[in-house]
Amino acid sequence: MPTDKYLPNVCMVGAGEYTTGFVGGGSSPSDKKIGVVALSFFDLRRRSLCGPQLSIVSTDGSKHAGIREHFHKNIENVYRDMSTTYNGYPAAGVGDAEAYKAAIDELSPGDAVTVFTPDPTHFAIAKYAMQRGCHVMVTKPAVQKLEDHLELARLAKEKGVLCYVEHHKRFDPAYADARERARNELGHPSYFYSYMSQPKGQLKTFAKWAGVDSDISYYLNSHHVDVFDWFVQGRARPTRVTASASYGIAESLGCRPGTEDAITLVVEWICIDKDGKDEKPEHRATAIFTASWTAPEGAGVHSEQGFHYVGSRGEARVNQSRRGYEVVSDSVPGPRSLNPFYVQYAPLDGYFQAQVGYGTRSIEAFTRACTAINSGERKVEEFEEVLPTIGGTVMTTAILHAGRLSLDERRGVGIDIEANGRPKLD
Repeated sequence: MPTDKYLPNVCMVGAGEYTTGFVGGGSSPSDKKIGVVALSFFDLRRRSLCGPQLSIVSTDGSKHAGIREHFHKNIENVYRDMSTTYNGYPAAGVGDAEAYKAAIDELSPGDAVTVFTPDPTHFAIAKYAMQRGCHVMVTKPAVQKLEDHLELARLAKEKGVLCYVEHHKRFDPAYADARERARNELGHPSYFYSYMSQPKGQLKTFAKWAGVDSDISYYLNSHHVDVFDWFVQGRARPTRVTASASYGIAESLGCRPGTEDAITLVVEWICIDKDGKDEKPEHRATAIFTASWTAPEGAGVHSEQGFHYVGSRGEARVNQSRRGYEVVSDSVPGPRSLNPFYVQYAPLDGYFQAQVGYGTRSIEAFTRACTAINSGERKVEEFEEVLPTIGGTVMTTAILHAGRLSLDERRGVGIDIEANGRPKLD
């Protein structure tokens, strides 16, 4: 296999649904039956866009035998020229919550680490990787606390590495087009509403952490909080967050008492000028973000999702739940509205063809950026306004963290800007 000294070898930390599609001893019951992350890197390696050495880290080494069999059956036997070889950590029969350290220690500066693990672990793993000179791609939410986000942004700048938050909705062509229209046609922001949900059966997949280590707002609202902030970046900033929640269904399914079924964030925004000062205080916007993981099983979609954006000169609506593609079969009751635009698993002439899917495009964009930085072709700071970097997504964490505080303390939480330009929660 041809190699290039600038191509990053990749360590994938987290061996669950999103990375491998292997859940509960078999393929995930969700729409990610063979995962996204590992599959994407196997294809990037096939196309010589990343280094030859790939590794996957679990907390239980006994899981790798099943993962390898799963990959062989569902990837190697389906796609031409697709090798799924990887180095597994920890070793078979070993349980180790910090196995990622040994795996990252095998990398060199300029290599890449992906973090698709439970939310509370993101900070420690990303920090460890960047301290060793590795680029990092961390799933959303990047972290749960604003102070941790600011520390990762500081560390990325100090080490000269790319820390990329995997906000793949930015690569959805409908969302990207709506963003350009919002910024160029629709005037200053006035109102935004989004809804995103997953069926209650997903709580089985999340049983170990749902309502314990994180909540549905961090898990799903993180998508559209980033989307709206991306729409208005440099033009408006959040000033106050008030959250409310519903309860009862998750608890009845075995989740910890107090686990929220749905969380709504009401966020106040004020328009600003390019220097970050209040341009027209009378121009304010309200953004409402609602997320649920107790949607009905028979909805026909894995994820309900969409938004309504209203500006001073127009509006945009996006329905990404039902995209005009419906399938009915004897094997699954009821019609299903499918989303092949995220990742397309169907092969073309035997080859994996999902490079145009917005889920895989996000991963490829990160990998290409790492290579460009390693070669000196581009500087890290050049990607700040191009990709969802840790430095450019700080307000998303500020809003999510404020929402959690609002629920816990039963009050509205302000977001202020300090003299150094850093946000703080009030």
